[in-house]
Amino acid sequence: MSVFTPLERPELEAFLAPYGLGRLKDFQGIAEGSENSNFFVSLEQGEYVLTLVERGPSHDLPYFIELLDVLHEAGLPVPYALRTESGEALRELAEKPALLQPRLPGKHVREPNAHHCAEVGALLAHLHLATRDHVLERKSDRGLDWMLTEGPSLALQLDEQALPLMRNALKEIAETKARFLALPRANLHADLFRDNVLFDGTHLAGVIDFYNACSGPMLYDLAICLNDWCSDEEGRLDVHLARALLGAYAALRPFTAAEAELWPTALRIACVRFWLSRLIAANTFAGQDVLIHDPGVFEIRLAQRQQVAVALPFAL
Repeated sequence: MSVFTPLERPELEAFLAPYGLGRLKDFQGIAEGSENSNFFVSLEQGEYVLTLVERGPSHDLPYFIELLDVLHEAGLPVPYALRTESGEALRELAEKPALLQPRLPGKHVREPNAHHCAEVGALLAHLHLATRDHVLERKSDRGLDWMLTEGPSLALQLDEQALPLMRNALKEIAETKARFLALPRANLHADLFRDNVLFDGTHLAGVIDFYNACSGPMLYDLAICLNDWCSDEEGRLDVHLARALLGAYAALRPFTAAEAELWPTALRIACVRFWLSRLIAANTFAGQDVLIHDPGVFEIRLAQRQQVAVALPFAL
């Protein structure tokens, strides 16, 4: 169970009272989280999700609240922060920053098909279009500088096969950093995996967990998304799924020549980011009752991304 901060019913009832949403009926921890403590909360007036923010500086939280407000106003299915009757969105519970948000309908898709991937591609394009003309600036705490700083030391714990793979990838990041950061920008979800998207039947009903959101190259967000949604068990890209996702995205936001050129690099950078962060989590939470994602998944995917057969639609 990935609930780092357990809650008692009386303290939760006291926290919820200012929202004016009625009596607390039930609550339970959400096991899927790997960075924050999340709870399903059932109140008389509806179903909600409570998040206790465990990682990252609390001064970034107004950014997340503002971004979700922008996306909600643009008609996107996101869990914007609810306000108390006195207008507070960001509060504190159990000495942690706390947000209450509507619980979105739907469930996660474990084995996506081309329709699911097309829906996700279109959603991501709408997210980027909603913010690219007025980007809310936030530098990612897991960005390229972080990779280049943390990567060399973490690489030393890898075996003889993985070590050169990581080192070569870090070298590529250093060499392409300036060109990559010059690509077209917007606000990014930066963690749009299958477990952060909800489908209600065939309809994409919700996108959750924006706590890695930042500003940066739109291509990077797309690479993170595609590496998860369109990879098979061996880490290879499923061409059919990838083209469905990319085609739906490109129909709304066409790609540039620079993006087409750096697309294979973007896929590799996205692999490095999650390989490193999962290595850190495995070291930090070893032996604890916390969900730890396998770092090896992204080692395998990075090895597969040394050659990329699926070009952006621009380059087809």
